[in-house]
Amino acid sequence: MKKLTAQAALGARSTALKATRYRWIVAALFFVIYTIAAADRANLGVALPFLRRQFAMNNAEAGALVSLFLIAYAVAQLPSAWLISKFGVKRVFSISMLLTSLATGLTGTVGSLFALKMCRIGLGFAEGPLPIGITTTINNWFPAREKGTAAGLFLSAVKFGPVITPIISAAVIAVWGWKEVFILFALPGVLLSAVWYLMVADKPSQSRAVNSAELELINAENERRESGAAVANKRTWLDRLIRARRAPLLDTTRKVTTSWNIYGCALGYCCQLGISSVLLAWIPTYLLTVKKFSVVSMGFVAAAPWVGAVFGNILGGLISDRLLDKRRKPGMLISAVGTVGMMFALIHSPSDPVLYAALIFLTGMTLSIGFSAYMAYPMPLVSKQKFPLATAIVNMGGQLGGAATPFITGVLLDRYGWDSVFAFMAAASALTVVILLTISEPRNVED
Repeated sequence: MKKLTAQAALGARSTALKATRYRWIVAALFFVIYTIAAADRANLGVALPFLRRQFAMNNAEAGALVSLFLIAYAVAQLPSAWLISKFGVKRVFSISMLLTSLATGLTGTVGSLFALKMCRIGLGFAEGPLPIGITTTINNWFPAREKGTAAGLFLSAVKFGPVITPIISAAVIAVWGWKEVFILFALPGVLLSAVWYLMVADKPSQSRAVNSAELELINAENERRESGAAVANKRTWLDRLIRARRAPLLDTTRKVTTSWNIYGCALGYCCQLGISSVLLAWIPTYLLTVKKFSVVSMGFVAAAPWVGAVFGNILGGLISDRLLDKRRKPGMLISAVGTVGMMFALIHSPSDPVLYAALIFLTGMTLSIGFSAYMAYPMPLVSKQKFPLATAIVNMGGQLGGAATPFITGVLLDRYGWDSVFAFMAAASALTVVILLTISEPRNVED
């Protein structure tokens, strides 16, 4: 009886206590860290026209150079999931960020094409654990109703890196040269790796900055999800369209690795991230060689799609959590359908820098509305113990698409021209729509 009274008193104190919001400090930190990591990979696209003056490359070879990072990054996903499951996010993430900075800095010291390739491969392996660490942190630190928003914030960092990269890189290249770009971008990650290690625990229950009220808020919805609680509301027309249904929890390696929902999500992300990779790697070259923009104009216009992408990712996460009641597929479908139209618009794009920047801003926003949903989609499907594996499969699929498309773009440019590149991206986005229609919308989270 005394035990029950003590528990009741503890529950009353927890209810009366105002919840801390430390999880949003964690979110701000992973936004800053991944902005720097995204800049470390994006700076090659800005430096590429200048690299090609020093190291002779045709378009296909230049595309292959971009792809080397993404191939290594994709290959690193499954081993990263194992490392994080075994040693925890805190240690693996901090070491990964430190190695990412080292690989970036070394890129600025290379004297041969072979050394440049090795640095890009090293960067891919070094950065591999970062996205799995962040999505695992989101899954552990946020209640279900905030996971989409947090995922949108994470993916907006992926796009905010390329916002600042062209502007800063263009200025650095104009004053010093392309090598200094990589050395400059290597510095912040060293400090941030230590900050993460000191400030972010693997689980909120292990953090002294999280009080009992915030911990209860985080755990309440997640415990209902793990217990298999399902939405009891009647199905709407939207639920029928997106094939919403209760899905069994994937709590073993076998269930995760044999789930079409996981592979379908990965394939859709493969196509969409492939399009994003083309824009990241080739738009600076397109602006300099086709649109004939100056280096400074290129720097500002090349940032426009990523400004749009930041808005798109955050907007997509908010819509998914708030307006669509944690449904993820609608955002994916809207993004994929809209991107088809934007690719055809880019074939007939204006030459005026302001108008082109506006068009490519809308392109980036449309493409990115559904991105947060790919990261949040597996969360209600998979147990926390197996979530690193599931997110590794999804992210590996995306990165393989991102690795393939810059090389394919180079081949298309050598043989056909830019119109074929935009048509190829439109076809990839149309394929995304077809793939998404085959997976279900898991409705395992209680209202």
